[in-house]
Amino acid sequence: MVTFCDAAPTVRAVSSDWPGVRLHVVTGKGGTGKSTVAASLALALASHGQDVLLCEVEGRQGIARMFDVDPLPYAERRIATGLRDPDRGEAGSGVVHALHIDAEAALMEYLAMYYRLGRAGRALDRFGVIEFATTIAPGVRDVLLTGKVYEAVKRNSRNRGATEYDAVVLDAPPTGRITQFLNVSDELAGLAKVGPIKNQADTMMGLFRSPRTAVHFVTVLEEMPVQETADGIAHLREAGLPVGGVVVNQVRPRDLRVKDLAAARGFSLDRAGIAADLTTAGIGVDDSPDNSADDLLDALLSEAQDHAVRRALEDAQRKLVKELDVPSYELPRLAQGVDLGALYELAAQLRDQGLA
Repeated sequence: MVTFCDAAPTVRAVSSDWPGVRLHVVTGKGGTGKSTVAASLALALASHGQDVLLCEVEGRQGIARMFDVDPLPYAERRIATGLRDPDRGEAGSGVVHALHIDAEAALMEYLAMYYRLGRAGRALDRFGVIEFATTIAPGVRDVLLTGKVYEAVKRNSRNRGATEYDAVVLDAPPTGRITQFLNVSDELAGLAKVGPIKNQADTMMGLFRSPRTAVHFVTVLEEMPVQETADGIAHLREAGLPVGGVVVNQVRPRDLRVKDLAAARGFSLDRAGIAADLTTAGIGVDDSPDNSADDLLDALLSEAQDHAVRRALEDAQRKLVKELDVPSYELPRLAQGVDLGALYELAAQLRDQGLA
């Protein structure tokens, strides 16, 4: 777990905080980086020699872009080797597969499996009936999407030819819709009171409400995302769904002392000292013509003030996250952006902090 202090957060290598969980659902307000966290978590879980399935349901092909692979079909595809665990060696790394779940394709599969509508189902698809059915009944659509995830979690050796996964990571819809998305049984109450779809929804709820599932929230240290996280946790608890941890993403470095931050906020940093440090570093402030030296120092002090104000706001939001009384984890803001190498870097931090 992360220890909060004014210096950079320290971490310790621990065993997973979620040893019994097989389905990790990752949600968050748009723009917080939930897809990045989901992908990193899958790589972290695979570091323990596990075979992991990373699923997405929002139709954006975000997994393909992050892992720089071709757009994913409605089929499980191997996309990466898990983060190497130094305690296990190369042989300890598992494999990450990915699946882009499409509601229409899931309904076709459902009709083929339970009603044996092979050609007839394809005919319905050509006439647009499949798209119509999944559009007018959002509850049914969510049952189909989550049903495929459920099948992957519950899969065992009796499913011939199918990979049996140790863990499934779901890049889920945003925080505002996550309770409705997972609470499929209640969402179907007004549409289907009996029948196979209702029975399937009730069966899935047994998994979603069990200790084998954890719903993790991704936030940044801003007022609206933190508030949405708090609301989302409350809604999950009201629905009897299991709350996991909170991943605080895009955290700025905390390498300045409290008194320096206070001075920066008050625009009272040692101006002459900063100028001397710049000169020592070879920037040559004293040799600048006209007023450019003063302009440079003003710009630097203004940047420092903005940073200090932002840090104060983040610290206030960090306290609110801590008051949520759930495990929390922190990931740094990456100046170079997120590529495959960055995903492995974030995966190592999630593993070392205990999320995986």
